[in-house]
Amino acid sequence: MTSSESNLHSNLQIETGGVGRKILNYLRQPVVYHSLFWTLYFIFNVIRWGSYNQEYLSAFYQNLIEFPLHIGLAYLNIYYLIPRLLPKKYLQYIFYITFGILLAVAGRLFLENTLGLDPPGPFSDYQYVLELVIGEVYVQGLITALKLLLDWTKNQKRMRALEKSNFETELDFLRSQVQPHFFFNTLNNLYSLTLDKSDLAPDTVLKLSKLMSYVIYDGKQKKVHLSKEISYIQNFLDLEKLRFGNRLNTTFEVKGLINNQQVAPLLLLPFIENSFKHGAGDGIEEIKINIGLEVNGDDLIFTVQNRKYEKLKAPAPDPYHHIGHNGIGIENIKRRLELIYGKQFQLDIKDDPDKYTVTLKIPTYENTLSNS
Repeated sequence: MTSSESNLHSNLQIETGGVGRKILNYLRQPVVYHSLFWTLYFIFNVIRWGSYNQEYLSAFYQNLIEFPLHIGLAYLNIYYLIPRLLPKKYLQYIFYITFGILLAVAGRLFLENTLGLDPPGPFSDYQYVLELVIGEVYVQGLITALKLLLDWTKNQKRMRALEKSNFETELDFLRSQVQPHFFFNTLNNLYSLTLDKSDLAPDTVLKLSKLMSYVIYDGKQKKVHLSKEISYIQNFLDLEKLRFGNRLNTTFEVKGLINNQQVAPLLLLPFIENSFKHGAGDGIEEIKINIGLEVNGDDLIFTVQNRKYEKLKAPAPDPYHHIGHNGIGIENIKRRLELIYGKQFQLDIKDDPDKYTVTLKIPTYENTLSNS
């Protein structure tokens, strides 16, 4: 195929696709659905009435008289009576729809008599009127059922959309709380180093910039590579090592295949921050904190354990308490776990006399999943 033929073929495909989309968009219009429904019902009615005495032409004329009454009452029903009277004023609705049905039947009988059309079957006057009433009740009952079903479906979609919107709004709010809490803690550590004119301050700034980059950019994602979350934790531990020096004795053990897994970001660090809050301090000679992370099948098992010391059983006041960032981490993370994983997570917190242990089990995601 030459270049010009290829371009012509591509243009034809684009034009054909455009026409197809226009046709589909047109077919999705309510007027198309309504027209199709009434056309099919008209054909069905002509066949039904005409089959009584094989007078299909007479039945056709009678339905030409009947259907404007059907349609008029139907749209009065679904666009005026139902929205205004159901479900609270159902007695008024029953009265008005009954009156409308009787009026439509009376109108048909009047027009048939005026035009000299005979009933399409061996009916007595009473039977024919009853048949017309039943037919009109059937039509309006069907229309009402369809209207209520469509309204219920739309309401369910609207409720799901609202729940999703509320879910995302709350989750974004909780994520936003993680950032200032984290920044206040790390900047406070940096401030201590600068007061001491420590040579470690430049390295601290570099690591802090990496942490901030992760919080600001990756923290907005729904899922991140587990390896990034691990690097984030390691940078935080390095910062704490700079702060406490040789007094800090931490272990961070990672097991299992982590390269092909994803997790929700910023879920794990608040537990580690809490372990430093309750297990680290200026008067502690050895700060012992153990951290474990294991990928076991489709689950991530995360553990944090710290010693408890008498002098830290009543934690020192948070210098940023007046700003409202004291203790938001754990409650924040519990709520985020509920929003993200529903009931598919296990969180066990043990507060023993000499140690504090957190064990979290959450499902992981394959890397092939979208972060959107």
